[in-house]
Amino acid sequence: MSRLVLVLCTAPPGGSENIAKAVVEERLAACVNVCPVRSYYTWQETLCRDAEELMIIKTEERMVEQLSRRIKELHSYELPEIVILPVVGGDPGYLQWLSRSVG
Repeated sequence: MSRLVLVLCTAPPGGSENIAKAVVEERLAACVNVCPVRSYYTWQETLCRDAEELMIIKTEERMVEQLSRRIKELHSYELPEIVILPVVGGDPGYLQWLSRSVG
């Protein structure tokens, strides 16, 4: 089994659906959870407060480069958030399913 990772990516409300659908259909990810969030950040010297959707994308490390490229192609943001976190454990059956679902 390849190393498993979570990729975090935010999008404007309604902006995550096409990305989530595409990366799962293209087997770049096994699953994408979408959660509403409120984000506070500085962009171009301005403090921003926005409603966004957080995508929690479950995949293998070997897919990250291709997944990142695809997110950037589909995303409306000039600079989309793409943060990769290692999965250090979990239910063995679930982790095996995740691994079988990508690539």
